[in-house]
Amino acid sequence: MKLKFIAACVVLISLISCEDQAKVRVLPIIGDRDLEYKTVDGKEVVDTIYPKIPDFQFLNQDSVMITSKSLKGKVWVADFFFTSCGTICPPMTSQMKRLSILTKDLEKHLQFMSFTIDPEYDTPSEFKLYIKSHGITAKNWSFFTGDETETYELAHDFFHVGAERSESAIDGFEHNDTFVLVDKEGYVRGLYIGTSTNDVNRLEKDIRKLLKYEYNADIRE
Repeated sequence: MKLKFIAACVVLISLISCEDQAKVRVLPIIGDRDLEYKTVDGKEVVDTIYPKIPDFQFLNQDSVMITSKSLKGKVWVADFFFTSCGTICPPMTSQMKRLSILTKDLEKHLQFMSFTIDPEYDTPSEFKLYIKSHGITAKNWSFFTGDETETYELAHDFFHVGAERSESAIDGFEHNDTFVLVDKEGYVRGLYIGTSTNDVNRLEKDIRKLLKYEYNADIRE
């Protein structure tokens, strides 16, 4: 009977975590999962291991070193961009700004994070100019700069976002327009087209759904 329950748990990963069988998932966990086999009380059991965003630290627009641990306890929305980008970054920033306004009531629960993929140019002072020029006033939106290789690895391996230097690209970098939703435990829960109004509207609904039904936040859905 117990083995049947474990098998069902693996199949229904979007609804139930084997690590916490009582918790209902209203959004799937994104990423390749591993199955860990271990012996408990003489019987083999299976745990489902999902990939988590690793600990990181980056410099923000106020020249303060921010660690992922200091941002725990909030749901994150992240993207990867660079301030001199003239293609998809401006509409991405406009959509993120719109989302920050739509979710103003969630400020204490939600953290926006924009990681630059051009740290040589994007210093904290450059971020300040960018924030001012785009009329960004959200207090829960951080712009991060740090080691370029580490940033690319973070984007590729954990946030499921493509980002790299490219001589053939118009602005010298190739990246996509993905917005990433991360829960309080560090699991990626959704990927959205950051230049699409409809997809960003869906992201807002998913943020509210996640906070209300998985974290019991007293908010409107």
